Amino acid sequence: MVIVTTIRREVLTLPAAELGPDNPLPPLRPLHEVHRIDDRDRDDLPRDMARQAGHGPLRGILPVRVRDGYGRSRRPRGIDALVIENDRLRATVLPGLGGRLASLIHKPSERELLYRNPVFQPANFALNGAWFSGGVEWNIGATGHTTLACSPLHAARVPAPDGTEMLRLWEWERLRDLPFQVDLWLPDGSDFLYVGVRVRNPHERPVPTYWWSNIAVPEERRILVPAKEAWRFGYERRLRKVPAPSNAEIRQLRHAADYFYDLPDTRRRWIAALDEDGHGLVQTSTDGLRGRKLFLWGQGPGGRRWQQWLTERGTGGYLEIQAGLARTQLEHVRLDPESEMSWLEAYGPLSSPEAADAAEARLEAALPRAEVDAAYAAWKPYADAEPGEVLATGSGWGALEVLRADWKLPGTPFDEDTLGEAQAPWLHLLRAGSFPEPRRVRPPGETLVAPHWRDMLETAPATPLTEYHLGVAQWHAGDRAQAVRSWERALELAPSLWPLLRCLAVADQDDGYHERAADRYAEAFDDLCHERRDNGESWTAATAALGREAIDALLAVRRTARARSVWDRLHPATRERGRFRLTEAQLLLAEGHPEEALDVFRAGFEVADLREGAESIGRLWARLTDEPLPAHYDFRMRPAES
Repeated sequence: MVIVTTIRREVLTLPAAELGPDNPLPPLRPLHEVHRIDDRDRDDLPRDMARQAGHGPLRGILPVRVRDGYGRSRRPRGIDALVIENDRLRATVLPGLGGRLASLIHKPSERELLYRNPVFQPANFALNGAWFSGGVEWNIGATGHTTLACSPLHAARVPAPDGTEMLRLWEWERLRDLPFQVDLWLPDGSDFLYVGVRVRNPHERPVPTYWWSNIAVPEERRILVPAKEAWRFGYERRLRKVPAPSNAEIRQLRHAADYFYDLPDTRRRWIAALDEDGHGLVQTSTDGLRGRKLFLWGQGPGGRRWQQWLTERGTGGYLEIQAGLARTQLEHVRLDPESEMSWLEAYGPLSSPEAADAAEARLEAALPRAEVDAAYAAWKPYADAEPGEVLATGSGWGALEVLRADWKLPGTPFDEDTLGEAQAPWLHLLRAGSFPEPRRVRPPGETLVAPHWRDMLETAPATPLTEYHLGVAQWHAGDRAQAVRSWERALELAPSLWPLLRCLAVADQDDGYHERAADRYAEAFDDLCHERRDNGESWTAATAALGREAIDALLAVRRTARARSVWDRLHPATRERGRFRLTEAQLLLAEGHPEEALDVFRAGFEVADLREGAESIGRLWARLTDEPLPAHYDFRMRPAES
């Protein structure tokens, strides 16, 4: 009996860490994204690549907040899932975690085509922090992993071109202020999951745009792709053209690296990952999704440690094969005003023990290139179809923007009933022209920084909270002097001083006034400790975030006694977190107690939010001892000589 395509809800239960609260401090500092091209390489790039590599880089991640409240303690938890299934494939999607395609099973062979992570373990890889490995991630925004990696998306049933149902995911991407959608459907009897993607620019200005579909596959897979050369990028930040690595070379490479394949313009866009018997996954698309990439962790100790860090020991590692709008992830493409871009992807099984040319012939037999183009043409009219049954709800930020501009976005409704507490003060600003002061003392909420919101803040009554948010928006726009003036004006009347003092401290650091920055950080932390009302989640998160920055600032100017005073007032549970155990070791060394600092290492700690490419643990260890860095602290991802 043929099984008609169905969409249903499920709950996945797996060992999972808590995401925890977001960092309440606005991320004012520049983005420390490791995937940046070295300027010395630009002159050697093709003209279009060099232009796009310099187009629209992010200054920071505002208005998004940093997500660093997660830990590494896992227990069984239920995660909401949506399953789309026909008689050939079963696809599992996690709408509350960026719409991640967590699993794709080929039912006749009972093969999992993706790398399916057996745990949910956030780590500091997204542009705003929390990210997890496995499955297929929809990367939109800017170079790096999307800020939506651990955020909810809207989801609903939608009619499909063949009369079945599609699963639609959609959200408002806040870094670029762009709505997007991902439509997944399985035609009856199809061995391929179709994925239609559309990104729209409703603005009257062009917007830099970025998309990469990031596909995790088991590490032992052979990679096949129709390219003989690739652009290699490593953590030494050099981009250069090299021969495409063979599978034997891939297995022997020591350090983490990206290989962006140089596909000839006339060739079909596809990439496959097959096991030793020639079975596995193939991804193909219409030509609009131009790029293909391989990411590998390498065989060095740092890469192996990261693999263990992101999953369970003994469960095997993974590679990433990816597909994107440009040739490399270092580029952003222009999306014209009031326009859109769209494409169709297909994911399914492939069996081919031969090399790339033979694999492409097998792909053509299983799913002709013309059939993919025809499916795309058939999908396009359905991209505007209004969703039916709502299956999951995302954020209210899209609804706020649609209300502000009265945009009509067929197919992706951002309904007013999705507005929540985070949007409430901004809705008041939009409708009443003023930003409301809170009824009770609490950490300030999120700041919107787009020009239209900044203009509204500038014309609103100059209350302390309005000046605070205006200063953050001005800082993001590059008007640093005006931001400082806004924060200083707010200090005169603000009932809550610490958010303003912290912003001014960051400005002092940016200008090189480190002594004054330390003074302001110390004063800010004193004010926070005086003001906090309880040990609830928001106050605890604020104390941890501000305390961490204050200690770093005080140690930078050798005020160890004041730094110790901040440490002593952190919540006991905060001091036990791995990040703060590392801070304790730094503090002990600054106080002249290197052996006690070494004892912190010997007792063991795990810095849950250790940043991709970070080397802070190794550098501190080298200051304490000449002994080799223990393997469980070794996260280095580049050659030592770089």
